[in-house]
Amino acid sequence: MFKKLALSLAIGFISCSAMAEKTYTAATDATFAPFESLNKNREIVGFDADIINAIAKKQGFKVKLNNTPWEGLFASLNNGERDIVIAAVTITPERQKSMDFSAPYFDAKQLIVVKEGSPIKQLSDLKGKKVGVQNGTTGDTVVQKQFGKTSPDIRRYENITLALAELSNSGVSAVVADNAVVKNYLINNPGQKFRLIDDSSFAVEQYGIAVRKGNKKLLDEINTGLAGIKADGTYQKIHTKYFGNK
Repeated sequence: MFKKLALSLAIGFISCSAMAEKTYTAATDATFAPFESLNKNREIVGFDADIINAIAKKQGFKVKLNNTPWEGLFASLNNGERDIVIAAVTITPERQKSMDFSAPYFDAKQLIVVKEGSPIKQLSDLKGKKVGVQNGTTGDTVVQKQFGKTSPDIRRYENITLALAELSNSGVSAVVADNAVVKNYLINNPGQKFRLIDDSSFAVEQYGIAVRKGNKKLLDEINTGLAGIKADGTYQKIHTKYFGNK
């Protein structure tokens, strides 16, 4: 009797440990500070990393972040390589056709970056001028809407740092990108002498955490964890760490 009880308890302990140690893989593009970047030890750090790790802790699972180029993020999710994408991804109707999103966790907006002294005042002033964007982002989308998808003046780059470097070298007249990212770049690169323009036509966007279409179990875990870290103050602490008390 005692042996059976001990065996039962041992099996129960192993089962509980296995459940607690469930690990999900998450894809992110670590070229988008302060949301995700690599530190000196080549570890993925940033707002998104802290958010998904806090959600995981709240829900009792683990998450392994994998640095993945932006162009491969959604493919890695849909082909089963990754369980989650968290990479400052704006929730859009088009993206919702192929993946499911959590509740929004961050509000963003596009900004135009130009050199100091540039006469540019709004997006329409860039007609006929070369504009840099990160390929496949919502910055790319808003510029396409203004000037046409096949416009030869839209210059697409693998990441936003490359686009901003091209602006510095006068290869483009402006860059259109997410507000928090370009603000962070300007703070860390004051010698660039860039100026930001907030065009009134740019709508507020919301970032979401993506999972494969139909993966309701994982989506529910993420949403429950996200609500939990907002309720207990963890989310606000992380937000303040990266963006101040805004």
